[in-house]
Amino acid sequence: MSKQLQFKLVLLGESAVGKSSLVLRFVKDQFDDYRESTIGAAFLTQTVALDDGTTVKFEIWDTAGQERYKSLAPMYYRNANCAVVVYDITQSASLEKARNWIRELQRQADPSIVIALCGNKSDLAARRQVTQEEAQKYAEEEGLMWAETSAKSGEGVSDIFTAIAKKLPTTAPPASRAGPGRAGTSAGRTGVDLNRQGAGASTEPCNC
Repeated sequence: MSKQLQFKLVLLGESAVGKSSLVLRFVKDQFDDYRESTIGAAFLTQTVALDDGTTVKFEIWDTAGQERYKSLAPMYYRNANCAVVVYDITQSASLEKARNWIRELQRQADPSIVIALCGNKSDLAARRQVTQEEAQKYAEEEGLMWAETSAKSGEGVSDIFTAIAKKLPTTAPPASRAGPGRAGTSAGRTGVDLNRQGAGASTEPCNC
């Protein structure tokens, strides 16, 4: 029987780097030129099928990038299994903000969290301020995954989420029945095996 696993994924990054557009492209394969800024956070889900028959379901928290919402971020990345930290390749300041988020995750998130650094808006390469070499070097130094994407064209979007899915552990712990209130258990770190009886009922979107 194929294995089904569930993981919590959080998106972080400065406002207007394209986090919501990235998720919309991944979840619905759509792009909207005039998306309004996210207020607080948005919740979406999407599944990825891996070559070995495993199905990975992402519970995605798309956080707001505005400074006034920054204090809410720990509520969303706490116990997250993976994080996508997004910057805009046409804005060098957005990479510096991404570095700040990564430092915060390294200090406060679960030690086993999988972090991907994502340079969005690759369709605007003519206006590039952040070189691939600079971002990739930083990612390698910090042990991060790295990729460039275009939410507008769709280039690289499914690839980065699939790569994250492949890097996550494919075995669920015995404690995976733990309910949403038990945030400190290994279930929050290693995912929930959806094939386990009752496992689906014990995992709720509010487990943040």
